[in-house]
Amino acid sequence: MNILRVKALLGAGCFSIALVGAAVVPAHAGGLERGGYDIDLLFDPAPVATEAEATYVMPDRKYKNARGPAGFNFLSSTADGAEPYWVPRIGVKAQVVQGVDCMVDYSQPWGAHTAPGASWNGAFSNVETDIKSNNYAGTCSYKFDVGKGQLRFIGGLFYQDISGFKESLIGFNPLTGTGPIGRVDLDASGWGWRAGVAYEIPEIALRASLVYNSQVKLDNISGTLTAASLPGGSAAIYGSTQHMPDSVELKLQSGIAPGWLAFGSIKWVNWSVLQSVPICSEQTKGLAACTTVSPFPVRLTSLDLMYRDGWTISGGIGHKFNDEWSAAGQLSWDRGTSHGYGVQTDTWTLGGGVAYTPQPNIELRLAGAIGVMTSGHSGTLSDENGYVAGPDATYDVGNDLITAISGGIKIKF
Repeated sequence: MNILRVKALLGAGCFSIALVGAAVVPAHAGGLERGGYDIDLLFDPAPVATEAEATYVMPDRKYKNARGPAGFNFLSSTADGAEPYWVPRIGVKAQVVQGVDCMVDYSQPWGAHTAPGASWNGAFSNVETDIKSNNYAGTCSYKFDVGKGQLRFIGGLFYQDISGFKESLIGFNPLTGTGPIGRVDLDASGWGWRAGVAYEIPEIALRASLVYNSQVKLDNISGTLTAASLPGGSAAIYGSTQHMPDSVELKLQSGIAPGWLAFGSIKWVNWSVLQSVPICSEQTKGLAACTTVSPFPVRLTSLDLMYRDGWTISGGIGHKFNDEWSAAGQLSWDRGTSHGYGVQTDTWTLGGGVAYTPQPNIELRLAGAIGVMTSGHSGTLSDENGYVAGPDATYDVGNDLITAISGGIKIKF
């Protein structure tokens, strides 16, 4: 869930609005996105500005018509397909010298949590999957006068660590209705960078920004596979080099009347870089290639994602009622990243929020959103190597509800 801060200078006052942006399961630009990247604090005109915010997302995704491998249909054909989650963010921005601003922030851009359990027909595919991330970033900008406004060049670096686990059924006893569960634990980390440009005319609250965030190379994926059938019950594993996606986002805003602001954005995220992540035995590392079609015991399992690129388009209107209160509303559309495997479908979201400024240097925000995750079907899908994802489960989803609530505070000096 993303909180967009819309800023406009009207007269001598700062017009700051908080509103909820697009939200989909598990994210708002498909794939593994949750908080995404956000550098809006960098544009705050105060010499020093700090902010903290948190969003609680509640997706109500239901799996139905589930069928397991080779007609495995002894368990339930329905399951809950997503878990609620928090998205925190904290940042500090300061003017270093005239025209140069820098910001440091912590966020959780990526994540996913599904826990349909071991009592549905798709349990051989997924009992529980939980992926988390931490992102530590530093971003600076240099602005100077150009024409009626100011041109700003933006650059920065960020470090990410990614961790998670996946559990699935690896056997079944029809007499007991249960079976052993295997678990994969993984973690990885890497660096990325960003670059962008923005143009601002404060007198009419105009800003146009274009920012590129690079891929993050994960070439140190490692972890543990736990299963009762393994000697000692576990084995050291590693994954082939993967990349978290690069992205491009264009944001526009402008005053359209006294006290009124229009804004919008278009974002592309290169989720197609994540297809299937082969998980291989550490004992075979250096002896055989780790690919989706590597034979056992080289490839032990895989994390199948099979994404296509994500697109998010949003637009809205904000209004300043007085020096203390402002509000905004936004409509967003997100193109789902699933296309035959998985159920990250198109999502429509309506968000709204209010900002209260009891003192010129303090701003409190409260926002909410409601949306619809459209229907879809998950089946089998092949990658470029001929690997087929999805034979362990097929299922459908209907038009499901997603809601969210968010709060935040900004303090300026």
